[in-house]
Amino acid sequence: MSSPHVVVTGATGFVGSAVLRRLAGRQAEVRAVSRTQAPAALPGAQWVGADLADEPSLRGVCDGADVLVSLASYVGPDADRCTAVNSAGTAALVAEARRAGVGRIIHLSTCAVYGPGPHRGKDVYELTPAPVSAASAGRLAGEGPVLDAGGLVLRAGLVLGRGDRWAVPALVDAFRRVPARWGGGAGLASFVDVDDLARLIVALALGGGAAAGATGVLHAHHPEPVRNRDLMDALAEHRVLPARPDVDWSWRRCLDTLAATPGWVSERQFTLLAGDHWYRADEAWELAGIEPGPGPLSGIGPAAQWYRERGGAAPG
Repeated sequence: MSSPHVVVTGATGFVGSAVLRRLAGRQAEVRAVSRTQAPAALPGAQWVGADLADEPSLRGVCDGADVLVSLASYVGPDADRCTAVNSAGTAALVAEARRAGVGRIIHLSTCAVYGPGPHRGKDVYELTPAPVSAASAGRLAGEGPVLDAGGLVLRAGLVLGRGDRWAVPALVDAFRRVPARWGGGAGLASFVDVDDLARLIVALALGGGAAAGATGVLHAHHPEPVRNRDLMDALAEHRVLPARPDVDWSWRRCLDTLAATPGWVSERQFTLLAGDHWYRADEAWELAGIEPGPGPLSGIGPAAQWYRERGGAAPG
């Protein structure tokens, strides 16, 4: 059998780079699509320049492909760009994939489409999306064309690891402003290490059997939620936080202190990080036929230097 031809969009991004590294160890022909220049550190792929916000640039990117792995997104505050990339851009990309006869589409979305919560142990079919940001609303809209094409949407929790410019930097900023255990550190949230997420995406993209026929929406993170105090302790152990939280503050005091202290993390983002936002994710790993691994906390050590160099800075 010939090697599958895989197109990866968002190839220079946080998750895209990890997926390319994982594909490098598989028998696959890879076309990496990005609006930025291909990095020399990721050889072995055919690089194509295209931008989801520029529909004509997408023409031909899926020609000859068997699988499309759609990872490009915009998560910033510009509402027009959220629509152009996450909604209209994804629709244009999927239309191009359908024109080219691509047989399998895997699209990465986010559990942020569910809104503020709290959410405790729910599966996809038990939740109604209610996004509160332009980025999340655009990403939810982008799921529709994928599902209409018979593709698979993966809604991921918070992603950790080298290249993370949001989750842990946000925790560091919040702890600088609220130096305590937040509500006792009891909040549970769904996280995944970026290399484990890449492993899952590649297994679903290239796998046979149940994985080959998977459609609809699945959660894509580690099945076991992470307790906030355990995550903060791990960050302190690896000197990403300046100290281990050693006093408990009520949730109300945390929110009041956050509001009174300058920083870039909003109350909504703080609640997402520190409150209960965890979702069942067993099915994706079962369909992929792989184990989820020891969990995202095991990756804090290898990524610690990255985080120490960028701790507390606003996302780039």
